[in-house]
Amino acid sequence: MVFTDQAAVCGGSSPPFQQVKTYLAQELARGTWLPGQRMPSESELMRRFSVSRMTVNRALRELQAEGLIERTQGVGTFAAALHKVASTLSIHDLQEDIESRGHRHEARVQLHRAEPATSALGEQLGLALGAPVFHTLILHLEDGRPLQCEDRYVNPLAAPGYLAEDFTRITPTRYLFGHTALRRAQYTLEAATATAQEAELLQIAPQAPCLIMVRRTMSHNQVITLARLVHPGDRYQLSGEFNP
Repeated sequence: MVFTDQAAVCGGSSPPFQQVKTYLAQELARGTWLPGQRMPSESELMRRFSVSRMTVNRALRELQAEGLIERTQGVGTFAAALHKVASTLSIHDLQEDIESRGHRHEARVQLHRAEPATSALGEQLGLALGAPVFHTLILHLEDGRPLQCEDRYVNPLAAPGYLAEDFTRITPTRYLFGHTALRRAQYTLEAATATAQEAELLQIAPQAPCLIMVRRTMSHNQVITLARLVHPGDRYQLSGEFNP
């Protein structure tokens, strides 16, 4: 998703609705409004830009069509859920995926604590050596069968309430969708073997092939989380759809 510089867009050659739209899109990208947070009303935007309700409404309709905002008649305009923010960024909640298939999700928390950042981890998360970092290790099961081992580190500056959550009831992904301003993600995907601990948790042979994703997510100005997601090769399929 590309946002044009506001100063350029707000010049005289830009249609009024585009000025409103670009302002809101840029502020969403900066994390001004977190997912689900109420945004300025139509009346507020009319006053700010000295435009008509029709102009504001067009800007909001286009942002809604692009998945950046959600509108509820009589209630207001809200920042969209994080997984809807950009068509180029698709991060799925495993619990939702499992339940969408009509199956039962279960999470078993193996580790849930704060610990000092190592040099390598601090570099990945943008934290100083020895700074506190949140660490969870969770085994996800589908109908009682291990499906994913999730080893996650979280930047406390991005999600200070992370360790207060019960991750047998809500997944870290769902929690972070609702409490951070996710705007960018980097990931690597490889076929490899699990660590001894991961293999034991997943109930697979030590040399069994796995699909392993390492994913780092960022807001507009800081790293949020670094996660290693390990799936047994015979129990997980990565699929998608492309529409040119």
